Amino acid sequence: MEQLDNLYFIWGVDDAPYGPVELPVLVDWIKDERVVPETWVFSRTASNWIRASELPELKSHFTLRFTSVPETAVHVGIKPGSLRRIKILADLKDNQLAHLAEYMEMQEVTQWSVLFNQGDISDSMFLVLAGELRARSVVNGRETILATFGPGDFFGDMALFDHGPRSADVVANVDSTLLKITSISFERLTREAPALATPFLQATARTLSARIRADNKRLTRVTQQYTTGAEVR
Repeated sequence: MEQLDNLYFIWGVDDAPYGPVELPVLVDWIKDERVVPETWVFSRTASNWIRASELPELKSHFTLRFTSVPETAVHVGIKPGSLRRIKILADLKDNQLAHLAEYMEMQEVTQWSVLFNQGDISDSMFLVLAGELRARSVVNGRETILATFGPGDFFGDMALFDHGPRSADVVANVDSTLLKITSISFERLTREAPALATPFLQATARTLSARIRADNKRLTRVTQQYTTGAEVR
């Protein structure tokens, strides 16, 4: 009874808290894959943010979920709840997500494996359901990390539109689960479900704009620091 009186807040993929909710609701969200092991949860009893899989009252739900399902079951279908982990899809309704899933395929990537190399010609965009990957550039044997992608992020979007060469290597830091949408699938989406393709494109464009603005700010700071240093000399 004490657990039922506890209240929880969930940190969503859109970087906003949701709640308060009671334990039964939280368990339902686990079943719907709206809450995954890596989701941050605030427990009123613990008075702290904790990963969902580390909360004592939730551990058994994740254990049962991941030990009772065969490995191949993850490839059978994509549930709307799992798609909602992706930030650009968080505002879509369940029926929209279910329809969108028909145009995607799930791909498992093992730790340290290279998803693609710089210069590879491709036409696919990837969305991260679970795990972590890094974009890197290797020059003279030295690696520079350009970006890190975790659950809810996406990458490779430019190739979806221009079919051009990849601008960097992408390597899995840990075992990761991705959703892949090819240009052929995207063309089908725009042709067969334009009302669904529009919000997908709008959300993607907003995220890209935010990334460009952030990159511009970083470039401005670096330029200012360099200029200030040059003046001091």
